[in-house]
Amino acid sequence: MNDFKEFKGKKGIVRLFKALGYSRDGLASAWQNEAAFREETFLAVVTIPLALFLGDNGIERALLIGSILLILIVEILNSGLEAVVDKASPELNELAKRAKDMGSAAVLLSLLNAAIIWCCVLWPG
Repeated sequence: MNDFKEFKGKKGIVRLFKALGYSRDGLASAWQNEAAFREETFLAVVTIPLALFLGDNGIERALLIGSILLILIVEILNSGLEAVVDKASPELNELAKRAKDMGSAAVLLSLLNAAIIWCCVLWPG
């Protein structure tokens, strides 16, 4: 936690490298602590190369890859939300449940979004 305080007031390249370190730590934490993130990462490892092969042009490839990256982004945000809710409200609480359910719904919608995009781009027609 002391690193975060040291981050405040930093400028330029030092700030950039500190931010990159925090991002690396966040990805590592998601990988270590979140089974869903690991599963979705494996999905990305398979589908991103597939998108490069199946997309007919840059726009199609961007849509296919972007929809998969969005799943990972939403999963990380959901995991962060769940961690904060668990810390702030360790006991059962309706508002905590609602927040966690909404985060889960966001992940579901990102998966649905990817499925729709992949169908629209790849469906013959």
